[in-house]
Amino acid sequence: MKSMQGLNLFECFYNEYGKAMFAENFPGLKYAAGAVGQGSEFMGFDDDLSKDHDFMAGFCIWLTKEDEQEYGFKLSRAYSNLPKEFCGVCLEQQSNYAQKKFGVFEIGDFYSRIIGISEPQTLEEWFYIPEYALSNAVDGKVFFDNKGEFLRIRNKLKNDMPKDVKLKKLSAHLAYMAQSGQYNFSRCISHGEEAAAQLALFEFVNHAVSVIFAFNNEYAPFYKWKFRAMKSLPFFSQTADTLEFLITTPNKNEYINKKKHEIEKLCAEIACELIKQEVSSSQSDYLENHALSVNDKIQNRSLRSLHLMEYGE
Repeated sequence: MKSMQGLNLFECFYNEYGKAMFAENFPGLKYAAGAVGQGSEFMGFDDDLSKDHDFMAGFCIWLTKEDEQEYGFKLSRAYSNLPKEFCGVCLEQQSNYAQKKFGVFEIGDFYSRIIGISEPQTLEEWFYIPEYALSNAVDGKVFFDNKGEFLRIRNKLKNDMPKDVKLKKLSAHLAYMAQSGQYNFSRCISHGEEAAAQLALFEFVNHAVSVIFAFNNEYAPFYKWKFRAMKSLPFFSQTADTLEFLITTPNKNEYINKKKHEIEKLCAEIACELIKQEVSSSQSDYLENHALSVNDKIQNRSLRSLHLMEYGE
């Protein structure tokens, strides 16, 4: 029998025990509760294999700084007294890299753990947040928020990345695609450097994925889940098979021309989409020209003046 997925388990645990804990011990307290963080279970990608490490029943409680100072200790004590097992799931031995997943958090501290800052305010702060970290911050589910502060920041991270930051990251990813896929892959093959050619393909695919997520106004997740997430996107999801072909087949004669063809075909499709979305005015199929065109549309001088291939990570 297939076990319950993480997000459903966490929400059921909150509904069963969390609501009663607040009603009985903290009536009137303004808080947010949910499950957000790092791991396949927060993306809905977990399966039975995922439960062999760092998997537990629980939920997050998010408080403002003032409320955390007043109620944090008592609330943490109350949370620690909740059942240690739910639907047959309990705390497993954690890996060396595991962090606290559930319990009481001050909102700013929680976001700082995930994206490195409590809330981005400037273009520079936005620019240097890793894409996978933003994906973690907006994945998962918020079950309840009667204060509104946690959701305010979450919605800001999801929807309000400044246009100039989006354009700069996009231009850099396009430049990397051109350099690695349209230029260096063929040169590496000509030099007989199969391993270097494969590294070029890895670069091409990695940056292509980020471009595709950008077209969908989504953040690319941690590398482990990029292909899984890409296949569910509304636009360009069909390219997952092409990108998988590029990095899972050998760089032998029978594959080389096919790989070159698929690279150019995808780049042409991306060029058309850039024009369609009115972020590039170039008519070229070479993506470096589109990268330059996108970069020219950046209004902020400091961002526009960065190296073309700088994307903040």
